[in-house]
Amino acid sequence: MLTAMFLASLILVTVRSQETEETITYTQCTDGYEWDPVRQRCKDIDECEIVPDACKGGMKCVNHYGGYLCLPRTAQIIVNEREEAAAESTSGRNNVIRRTPADPQRAPPNPTHQIQCAAGYEQSDHNVCQDIDECATGTHNCRADQVCVNLRGSFSCQCPPGYQKRGEQCVDIDECTLPPYCHHRCVNAPGSYYCQCNAGFQLASNNHTCVDINECDANNPCAQQCYNILGSFICQCNPGFELSSDRINCEDTDECRTSSYLCQYQCVNEPGKFSCVCPEGYQVVGGRTCQDINECETTNECREDEICWNYHGGFRCYPRNPCQEPYVLTSENRCVCPVSNAICRELPYSVVYKYMSIRSDRTVPSDIFQIQATTIYPNTINTFRIKSGNENGEFYLRQTSTVSAMLVLVKSLSGPREHIVDLEMLTVNSLNYRTSSVLRLTIIVGPYAF
Repeated sequence: MLTAMFLASLILVTVRSQETEETITYTQCTDGYEWDPVRQRCKDIDECEIVPDACKGGMKCVNHYGGYLCLPRTAQIIVNEREEAAAESTSGRNNVIRRTPADPQRAPPNPTHQIQCAAGYEQSDHNVCQDIDECATGTHNCRADQVCVNLRGSFSCQCPPGYQKRGEQCVDIDECTLPPYCHHRCVNAPGSYYCQCNAGFQLASNNHTCVDINECDANNPCAQQCYNILGSFICQCNPGFELSSDRINCEDTDECRTSSYLCQYQCVNEPGKFSCVCPEGYQVVGGRTCQDINECETTNECREDEICWNYHGGFRCYPRNPCQEPYVLTSENRCVCPVSNAICRELPYSVVYKYMSIRSDRTVPSDIFQIQATTIYPNTINTFRIKSGNENGEFYLRQTSTVSAMLVLVKSLSGPREHIVDLEMLTVNSLNYRTSSVLRLTIIVGPYAF
């Protein structure tokens, strides 16, 4: 459905009688237009707004100059701005028709020279009324803090963006009091605002959202290990180090100071770690424990006529033949006094040399050595005693059977120290036969308790 378009016109008609000239002025707008008393011109009527159900059958209503169109909803509409301006100018045209008594029906030869335009318009070179841009010509009366906006036939004084009118003045709009524009913090500025982010965040490209800063990637502040967290970061140290008071740098942990049980002998602190050392004669086992080095199996300075005896923390060289006159060597470490020698009648029959090693400060009482008869005679009685080497009462000999006894340490010994203890076994039979033998025990007390 297509409704015809009409142009509105405002006509001033002059009528003269034969005696006098009479001017009659009247206004008339064509169909589809109505008179605008403010702008003093005819303006188009929007039928799509005032006519109920202007278009039927699912058609859409499109207002047009002096009428309206009913078009399919899929139709594309192109508005000719020049045509619109021409129609508006024509609708505001004022025509003055002068008739004389001689020829009242004759129209003026060139009516376009007599065009009159409404306020806010001026005649163009093409004899049409065109809008006066008061903002461009400077004929407006807007304040210095206002912005002039040109309208058809007039102008408007508006506030710049970010401001609002309050009376005749433009005042700043505090955007930060409106619904939140910013993710974290809003800062008002004259005519505008800007967003700020909390520490550890930065503005995204939209200047509103705050995104986390990965400090570990951007500029790793940690001395050793950095872990990013939302809005911040945390530093950690490698094993053997601990965070300093600034929570960024790492300081060496003195493990030796924090514990007395890390090493069996001595702890040595090192950057980021510690190590255990052992005294001379020992070696580190398992990183912390000290174990005696058996120099007799590795390297020693004993001669060929000497035997090497290892003890805790060192070694000793003893003669392979420990026998002294009148004793003679009969087997390893066993010396016998010959019965053929008269001197031997007052001396023990045999002397056996034994060596043992104990740790310093050993717990007491403690069984440390057992003495036992090697030859058992019938109808004999054996008794045991400490013959020498127990002047300070460190030892006690406890008989455990008719042929054996146990040497007991009853006082703790500190090394390094060497004790020589003679343990005697006295044998007596029913015929009053009497003999004795001595076990000469060399006890070497190590310098340490390990």
